[in-house]
Amino acid sequence: MSSTFTHSFQTDLFTGKVNFPTGVFINGEWRAGGDKTTIDIINPTTGQLLTAISEGTAKDVDLAVEAAQKAFDTVWGSTLPEANVAEYWARKTFSDAKRFDIPESARVIRYYAGWADKNHGKVLETSEAVLGYTRHEPIGVVGQIIPWNFPLLMFAWKVGPALATGNTIVMKPSELTPLTALRVTQLGVEAGIPPGVLNIVTGYGKTVGHAISSHPSIEKVAFTGSTLVGREIMVQAAKSNLKNVTLELGGKSPNIIFEDADLNIAVEWATIGIFFNHGQTCCAGSRIYVQESIYEKFEQKFLERIKQIKLGDPLREGVNQGPQVCEQQFNRIMSYIDDGKKSGAKAIIGGKRHGTEGYFIEPTIFTDTTNDMRIVREEIFGPVGVLVKFKDEEDIIKVANDTVYGLAAAVFSQNISRALSVGHRLKAGTVWVNCCNQLFAQIPFGGFKQSGIGRELGEYAIANYTAVKSVIVRI
Repeated sequence: MSSTFTHSFQTDLFTGKVNFPTGVFINGEWRAGGDKTTIDIINPTTGQLLTAISEGTAKDVDLAVEAAQKAFDTVWGSTLPEANVAEYWARKTFSDAKRFDIPESARVIRYYAGWADKNHGKVLETSEAVLGYTRHEPIGVVGQIIPWNFPLLMFAWKVGPALATGNTIVMKPSELTPLTALRVTQLGVEAGIPPGVLNIVTGYGKTVGHAISSHPSIEKVAFTGSTLVGREIMVQAAKSNLKNVTLELGGKSPNIIFEDADLNIAVEWATIGIFFNHGQTCCAGSRIYVQESIYEKFEQKFLERIKQIKLGDPLREGVNQGPQVCEQQFNRIMSYIDDGKKSGAKAIIGGKRHGTEGYFIEPTIFTDTTNDMRIVREEIFGPVGVLVKFKDEEDIIKVANDTVYGLAAAVFSQNISRALSVGHRLKAGTVWVNCCNQLFAQIPFGGFKQSGIGRELGEYAIANYTAVKSVIVRI
């Protein structure tokens, strides 16, 4: 550890007391950021200070890129990454946790560990006098910028395919939720990841994020976050060195419930679809469309189910919904709620702050909306949805596709032919049938339209981190 670095964080959540550094991590060392300034981390449950992290700078990104390039040239890019390191890392990091993203993150790391020796090129027939084949080579130093809503899972989604294909990494976690990445990186060192292979630079998007996306020695950048920031990253990538860009961006997912759906199943999944992770999910089913003939019955059951949601400290047993991530996000969501009311929509449940401490918002559903309202068209990223009637298949397909987004959609029907027919016509990267928010390490995830470029997860993600080289040999 650098002698200039003094900050650390201690917690006794889940597994007893754990102490880990909160500096930037470059070339296997924890150190203070270049300016030795810090960023306060606020506990959203109480609104109080939790700890502080180092504020990284563009100079720190330069140092991280230098370390990553050296590691790529000497210990990582020219050899197959060790699957046993990833397996140990997954086991060491995730074994004691209970929540959704922890076991899923472990599965992702183990899944990509299995890809380390299976990313093959092809031998291509030409003639007896010529041998042609392709090589799938690592790109080199890759930049990764992850969001705050699933800090551990997004870490795994990015790190897994990048390391499995032999790349080295400079990563920026969100300044709102950086502690997970720092702790897992510490465990990665214990698992045997060599210095320089994984570098973490904490800080703000306008400095660290900009430095990563515009760095001339980073040949690929992966980003998960808002569509607005994704646009900026594409511009910076283009202006610098035309680096390859993959983006997993926002959504406004339609959740379509036909009259022949199992009503109890549809209600349960609709609740999960919009209120999972306090509504802070890019694929949240925030536009809930119900066929006219069952609308009133669905609404009644849906409201009864929502009333069962318990708000409070997410670390306590029995709590279903915790706080929004920060005061700024809380205020943004409340502004959408206020705008919906002013526009003539009716909040049939929720619509207010919960409690007086922390950043809690009641689960909120609007009716009496029109398709031009902001609460219908824009991503709110909170526990706010709209409930809308529809007539028939042609009607709902037109309405569901009337959006700039195309990340995900869900269809509920006991007629599987109908469900698949409608699903195939929806402009979305993922379509769930009689479920929602179901993600698997081997199934790709990403968006159409302004919901992104490229895919996370599965074999499809591997292609984002390799360069295809053709070799032609005249015999």
